Amino acid sequence: MLEFNPQLIVFFLFAILTLGGALGVVTNRNLIHGAIYLIISLFGGAGLFVLLSAPFLAAVQVLVYIGAIAILIIFAVMLTRSMTSMRELYNRQWWISAVVAVLLFGLLVLGVIGPVWVADEEASQPVSDLVATTQDLGVALVDGNQYVLPFEIASLLLTAAMIGAIVIAREDD
Repeated sequence: MLEFNPQLIVFFLFAILTLGGALGVVTNRNLIHGAIYLIISLFGGAGLFVLLSAPFLAAVQVLVYIGAIAILIIFAVMLTRSMTSMRELYNRQWWISAVVAVLLFGLLVLGVIGPVWVADEEASQPVSDLVATTQDLGVALVDGNQYVLPFEIASLLLTAAMIGAIVIAREDD
């Protein structure tokens, strides 16, 4: 039987914030309201990081994603608002997005359930033992043998998104 304790109640609260905000993002037709739902969803994710005893990641979630990325999205929406047409709820390629969503869900299920059946002791080691401190996390992010490539790819994608927003927002003369 499920025993309710304060930590479980707070977990469900943050899970509802995260999932409810995500549902609001994808179902709302107003772009500004969608960005606010994104902020709510990211705040719920930060709360889940706190429950996982990862206060640094929670702070990064709040400062970087809520404080910078969500605000950047709001500014991009405000700059390109005259170019958006939200007349149609569904477009002709809705089935492609449905197929991609099902494939992504399958990959996520494999990624979450797959490591449970891994017999290798090194591979099933918890992340907290591999990256115990903030200094270890910093070294892992910039070490050439660890996470420097995904870190650089993320920075290039953010730069490309910013350049794309500027190109779209500028007026044609």
